[in-house]
Amino acid sequence: MNLSRRDYLQLVAGAVAGGSTLLNATGAETPGIPGPYRGKVVGVSHSECLQGGAYQAEPIHEMLNRGMCGLTGAANPGDAWRRFFTPADVVGIKVNPVGQPTICSSFELLHAILEELQNLGVKPGNITVFERYRKNIEDSPYSSWVPKNIRRAYAADAYEPIQMKLDGYDPDCYVELPFTLPGYDVSDKTACRSHAALFISRDVNKLINLPVLKSHNAAGVTLALKNLSHGLVNNVTRSHDGPELRYTEFVPAVVGMPVIRQKTVLNILDGTKGLCHGGPGYASVMEPYLWEHKTIYVATDPVALDIIGRGVIEEQRKKMGLWPLQEARTDAIWTSPDRQPQHIESVGKAGLGEWDPAKIDFKPVKLG
Repeated sequence: MNLSRRDYLQLVAGAVAGGSTLLNATGAETPGIPGPYRGKVVGVSHSECLQGGAYQAEPIHEMLNRGMCGLTGAANPGDAWRRFFTPADVVGIKVNPVGQPTICSSFELLHAILEELQNLGVKPGNITVFERYRKNIEDSPYSSWVPKNIRRAYAADAYEPIQMKLDGYDPDCYVELPFTLPGYDVSDKTACRSHAALFISRDVNKLINLPVLKSHNAAGVTLALKNLSHGLVNNVTRSHDGPELRYTEFVPAVVGMPVIRQKTVLNILDGTKGLCHGGPGYASVMEPYLWEHKTIYVATDPVALDIIGRGVIEEQRKKMGLWPLQEARTDAIWTSPDRQPQHIESVGKAGLGEWDPAKIDFKPVKLG
């Protein structure tokens, strides 16, 4: 079933209608998407954040805090973090471990974030590291990366193709779109709905989105937006396992869900390493397309962040003689000819962030 332009806009408007700015009990604005710094992205580079391919904790922590100060204008990291969090918050961190251990949310950046939250007074028991599939963390090296006093949460045990079970998901919190996996009908409400993980709907009140700088066979790139849209809800394969891709419809509708839009207060893109061809997973055949970018990006606006990140990947592809992300070509690594990197613009046009490069305030910082 194809959506007309009018139907699509109506659906997205309905999905994001509940995500308008909230006021707390004191009347102060509650951060969320696109947040208090719409269109602003800070990219901090450090020549020593990688040595011999290994992540270096001290430079990475410095990059993170310089990024936070650059984003907020705060004089010191503590004041910057206080713009977003209080000791009373229950904070979730959505990591991206899919390409581990080569290209994923790094141990060093994760631990720098955990340290800053605890310095602020957030109790370890009120911090949760989340990945949609338990096996992606528990049955991998990533399991040792999460300290024992920090909680872990999952929505499902492992990847499976249908993804319509509600165990781990909120039956009352969903977005409904009129397309399904092949073999299902739009009259089946379960097949048309993507439910939010209980983690984001009930367990935490604020979310830090921690994606990586990585290309994607079908979406073109998998950055901040896709880490939210495909990492926090069920029934996502319908966006890419059918006669046509539906990222431009699916991503804005999911990111616009109130529990995602209102709780996602900070996006920190781990670009110490980048992948410009292949993804979402990583295999040795992709080794030539992995490079040391040595940059961390910080933003409250995931749309502006993804525009910057996509540009970085496009530039690296150009350097390597690869075709543009949206060009309909395939090879042994990329088998989908109809990639949709324009899903980023579709989220921006739904009112969830700044998609026009001319209006994005990008501030590069070089350290070391």
